[in-house]
Amino acid sequence: METAVAHDWHEANQRFLMAALGEVRAALRRHAGHESAAPEPPPPTDNPAVERLCQVFGLSSFERSVLLLCAGIELEASFAGCCAEAHGDVHRAYPTFGLALAALPDPHWSALAPTAPLRRWRLLDLKPGETLVTGPLRIDERVLHFLTGVQHLDENLFGFAFPVPLSEGDLPPSHRQVAEQIAATWAREVGSRSPIVQLSGTEAAGKRALAASACARLGLGLYRMPAAVLPEGPHEFDTLLRLWEREAALGSSALLLDADDFDGGDADRMRRVVRFVEEVGGPLLVAAPERLRVRHRPVVTLDVEKPTRPEQRALWDGLLGGRAARLNGQVDQITLQFNLSGPSIRAACAHALGRAAIEEGAPDHFEPLLWEACRVQARRQLEGLVRCIEPLAEWDDLVLPPQQLQMLQDVAMQARHRLQVYEAWGFGRGTGRGLGITALFAGPSGTGKTLAAEVLAHELHLDLYHIDLSQVVSKYIGETEKNLGRVFDAAEEGGAVLLFDEADALFGKRSDVKDSHDRYANIEVSYLLQRMESYRGLAILTTNMKGALDDAFQRRLRFVLTFPFPGAAGRAEIWRRIFPLETPTEDLDFVKLAQLNASGGTIRNIALHAAFLAAEAGEPVRMTHLLRAARRVYAKLEKPLTDNEIRGWL
Repeated sequence: METAVAHDWHEANQRFLMAALGEVRAALRRHAGHESAAPEPPPPTDNPAVERLCQVFGLSSFERSVLLLCAGIELEASFAGCCAEAHGDVHRAYPTFGLALAALPDPHWSALAPTAPLRRWRLLDLKPGETLVTGPLRIDERVLHFLTGVQHLDENLFGFAFPVPLSEGDLPPSHRQVAEQIAATWAREVGSRSPIVQLSGTEAAGKRALAASACARLGLGLYRMPAAVLPEGPHEFDTLLRLWEREAALGSSALLLDADDFDGGDADRMRRVVRFVEEVGGPLLVAAPERLRVRHRPVVTLDVEKPTRPEQRALWDGLLGGRAARLNGQVDQITLQFNLSGPSIRAACAHALGRAAIEEGAPDHFEPLLWEACRVQARRQLEGLVRCIEPLAEWDDLVLPPQQLQMLQDVAMQARHRLQVYEAWGFGRGTGRGLGITALFAGPSGTGKTLAAEVLAHELHLDLYHIDLSQVVSKYIGETEKNLGRVFDAAEEGGAVLLFDEADALFGKRSDVKDSHDRYANIEVSYLLQRMESYRGLAILTTNMKGALDDAFQRRLRFVLTFPFPGAAGRAEIWRRIFPLETPTEDLDFVKLAQLNASGGTIRNIALHAAFLAAEAGEPVRMTHLLRAARRVYAKLEKPLTDNEIRGWL
């Protein structure tokens, strides 16, 4: 039915346009001295494109005729001859402002001004270098298609604006409520004076979906423009502003300016974003993790969070169907562990179901496939701030005293059941502090601190985020907190294990406040403590100098583990476990190897170097290879290798 109605409108619009062109053609012929019968008036048509365009851009009757004059050249072959005759020059078979002023009714010079609609909105093009009055005019292609009833995105906006599919369904109730607020905000007036809607929070996919739903309710199209594409040059910037405003009017569209992946630390780019928001016309939504300061336009700010836990659970059940009931409560565990958006949940289900369909035996082992698919969806790249490590180490890879091993197992136990205790059992109700599992691993380099973190992540089937503090800590005031916030926000989706390695740089003893930098260093530490306490996951700090951390800091950590330098018995056990089962060895004396006063990390480096030496010689790893490797490793470390440490190796 809708197709038939659209077809009828297109036919009526075409008849109206041809009749309107006939009026302009008659004016040209009269100016050329020809007798011309009065053209038939345009037939009655419901909202023809030319009249809608005139209303949107406020064209006068003369400006309307100029536009139709330029459209006629493209649509009817006879217009070129009419222009040549009207000019009195066969070589000037094109429209000009001078011809329009002389031949068309109700002329006014103001129509030629750059601020008047024809030129301001780039409805017509005047070639650069041509004179204003005598230069050839050409109608813009996007405008020409609009007059004929054909809608499409202006090709000059390709690469800047991208269509967002519209949908009114598939939204969780909390997001549907936000979409209804947007629609209500714009219901009275949608246009250049409508309030900006700012969508704050880290839920990027949800913002797009609810923005599309709100626009669908209002009959608006929706396009997304990444903030990164905003041009630097003032001319290019102004051109993009005008082109989008024209497109919004012609296509009855709203714009979602997407700054969710925008680096707010770039002051110049942030100024361009704010300027665009304040100057662009048409209905506008802005998506950004934090609120933008917009001073010169009314702004309605709405927070968009992930779907609630019950909403996520309902989505899982709907996507998994009958399989959800057969997962023995794992859907509950997934819902508690992973805080995913709707699109991420759909992607995880598709991933797991796809692998189950093609892998032999997978239908009987669907739970780990689904868990792994959730881990994949929760991962985010943070541009050098973190390194996502696939944890492979297991408990047998650790050589530690019984007390430290038991404490590590307690860490794993609390991390494994934290969501059950805090959420299902209510211990986290009414507070956002003290919910994180925080641990400090202190000890000399190479004693197994990083390895222990990897073991915990492997035990919990979670990703391990290794934070590069040299990238996180910024010399610019305020940037360190932003970087830390990005790390914690990213980790929240999957409850990943956070490893702040060599944390002394940021977490040292807080200094007396002597200047603004001291004050801000203390603020950075306080911010980190606050985020750690509210992070619903496991955060681990490592340090080589436990004494560098003040007592107040240590009191706010759940676990403090000291990793001792291994004694002779511990070193012998490390040597026994350091070689994989696949590695060929011969006549290794682990007691004598343990004479070497080395940490676990150094032992591994020696074993690895010896394995390469043995592989080059085509032999199993022997004591001779280990002696050569030890000498080379110690030389690199600029440490002496005593005779007592290597006595009896050969």
